[in-house]
Amino acid sequence: MELKHQLTPQLKHLRLSGILETLDVRTQQAIEGKWSYIEFLARLLEDEVERRGQKQLGLRLRRGALNATKTLETFDFTFNPALNRQHILALAACDYIRQKRNLLICGPTGVGKSHLAQALGQEAARQGFQVLFVNTHKMLQTIHGGRADGSLERRMNLFLRPDLLILDDFGLKPLQPPAPEDLYDIINERYERSSIL
Repeated sequence: MELKHQLTPQLKHLRLSGILETLDVRTQQAIEGKWSYIEFLARLLEDEVERRGQKQLGLRLRRGALNATKTLETFDFTFNPALNRQHILALAACDYIRQKRNLLICGPTGVGKSHLAQALGQEAARQGFQVLFVNTHKMLQTIHGGRADGSLERRMNLFLRPDLLILDDFGLKPLQPPAPEDLYDIINERYERSSIL
């Protein structure tokens, strides 16, 4: 289409090049459906908003170190019948994050705690929250490394910034000094400001 080639530089300049992906399809639909100019423009803009939303979600999931396969849809609720499915689905609404409250998932090894935590993290990311999933021991090692290279404040901020910090394998390994103090600092700084799962 000649029009598409004419529009390409302007759309790229306005950072709306995603419209080019659906322009041909929407043009054909507009012709067949006899859409008004406003309706045609509205559909193109809806496509661009959707594309940007998906791109931002992908970025939040990557930055959050969330496993794309660990979702509520892939969680096997029949594996642990004592787990209240409705309660988990209510938690997926993320009200606890909006209220800046914390959530503790506890139980023996192998019951799906990590999968559930990742799934709740994915739901939070879908709702626009910044999430970070991290092994507790690795987080404390990262913070400790900041003392050695002078980047302690920057490294602490990595774990203070997200709306939801998911600490996996919490309490699995004994904490050696200064890890207990670092963990306290993270919890204390996040208290009533953001959530920890």
